Amino acid sequence: MSQRKYLGLVSGPAASGPGIAQAGQRRANTAAAPAHDDEQEFPLIIANMPATPRQKAWAVGVAVLLTVAAAGIAPFARIQLGQINGFVPVLQTALSLAELITAALLFAQFAIQPQRALLALASGYVFSGSFAFLQTLTFPNGYAPAGVIGDGLDSPAWLYVLWHTAFPAAILVYGFTKDHSTAGRPGRPAIAAMAITIACIAATVAGLTWIVTAKAEFLPSFYANDVRHQTALGNQVNLILLLWNMTVLTVLFVRMRTILDLWLMVTLLAYLPNFLVAIIGSSVRFTIGWYAARGFVLIGSCMLLTVLLIETMFLYSRLASVIALQRRERANRLLSIDAVTGAIAHELRSPLGAISLNAATGLSHLQAASPELEDLENILSDIEADANRAADIISSIREMTIKTAHGGASTNVEDVAELALKLLKHDLLANGISVATEFQGNIPPVSMDGTELQQIVLNLCKNAIDAMSSVPADQRQLRMKTGLDGGATVRLSVEDSGTGITPRHQERIFDPFFTTKQGGMGLGLAISSNLVARCGGKLRLLKSGVKGSVFELEMPISARASVL
Repeated sequence: MSQRKYLGLVSGPAASGPGIAQAGQRRANTAAAPAHDDEQEFPLIIANMPATPRQKAWAVGVAVLLTVAAAGIAPFARIQLGQINGFVPVLQTALSLAELITAALLFAQFAIQPQRALLALASGYVFSGSFAFLQTLTFPNGYAPAGVIGDGLDSPAWLYVLWHTAFPAAILVYGFTKDHSTAGRPGRPAIAAMAITIACIAATVAGLTWIVTAKAEFLPSFYANDVRHQTALGNQVNLILLLWNMTVLTVLFVRMRTILDLWLMVTLLAYLPNFLVAIIGSSVRFTIGWYAARGFVLIGSCMLLTVLLIETMFLYSRLASVIALQRRERANRLLSIDAVTGAIAHELRSPLGAISLNAATGLSHLQAASPELEDLENILSDIEADANRAADIISSIREMTIKTAHGGASTNVEDVAELALKLLKHDLLANGISVATEFQGNIPPVSMDGTELQQIVLNLCKNAIDAMSSVPADQRQLRMKTGLDGGATVRLSVEDSGTGITPRHQERIFDPFFTTKQGGMGLGLAISSNLVARCGGKLRLLKSGVKGSVFELEMPISARASVL
């Protein structure tokens, strides 16, 4: 028996309530609030995707490279180099652009799925990019001998402190709120929240910058008439910043689940050499350590931006593949429908033409002065015969369609299950659901159409995802299992770890228009049950309780496989 495991991440509201009784009210409310459930149907944001083993390996590799580089530079950190006046403006302008682009991407994800954590993190990147650029304006010999603004001595250091205090603080807020509920709905409410946040950030940055530039003489001094060497206070502040960043790094490590968590940790790790150089080397400017530390900060600033762009590209590629698959499936269905309708039109044209001709002849006889009843009787008999022939044609085409779709169909259950999991991969990831499969392997095909079986499996999996929406993320598990029952039946079970179905609802779960989901139509399980029954199989609720439900498909082995 082969076993496979998939990991995923999630969202999706738990739903309960009558189906047909509230259908009219639901339709009336659809226009009022259609957007709120969009993230549940399509919750594809990178911030909610779990970190896979491969991504963790990449992150560990990057962290090791950063550590090795820092250790290699450390013995030479105090070697004094020449003063490059354009270094800070160029480096930190690039850094600021990277931070602000990252913030824009995070705001875009917030617009898709409004979460307070994303808003806090995007705010942190705006703070970081703003303070990084403002520091270049105050840095001596950058854009001006004493800086464009500030006192040219302590103002750059204070902006540095604000920069490396606000950014970890935002990450800390993100770490403690990322598992909480959303902040609102997509659309205008999310845009309004972003606008208010950006306005508050701009006001805060402006106020703090005014204090550390125009009123710098009232603040403690980090330099004593020498822009190269810091005072003891400067070293103490760098130690505090180091401990502050390590605290945030620890919190994020304890609560790490997603790709975003993983690379934020690498970003914070890249910032640490900046403080270590300042502590060990007494913040002597223009040394190898000083230049290298700022290079590490630039790498850290570009880290998440690079990951967001790469993951967005891969996500786009996967979505394009899924859309192409859906279009191909739709085209195949349209071709089948076209073939059936063409056959019906061709076969019915003859009896319908005869009925029309006989009816016209009968009318002309009735309009005659002395209608011949014997001729009318023959005409009516012909009409009846042609009508019966048309009915027989429809029945024969119906039987032919059923035979083609079902009687002659031969489908591998495990292949269909694998394809269904691939189509639902993003839903599973977005909802934080881990998937385990126990496929027996070498199972004979069943006598059922593959497309219909796929729709049934997709329906069962989507119901399982909805059932687990109210369960803690680390307890959400979907399990698929196949097996043979004797030598004539194949079984496929779909098990979830949701809240289960109440006993009073279990007897009605397959009834048409009965649903336990607020937005459900109550047709999915009913249609699935009828499709399976038409092929000689069964769909049943095997068990359901507080620890989840198990639905089981029982399908007969294809006659073609039995002969082989």
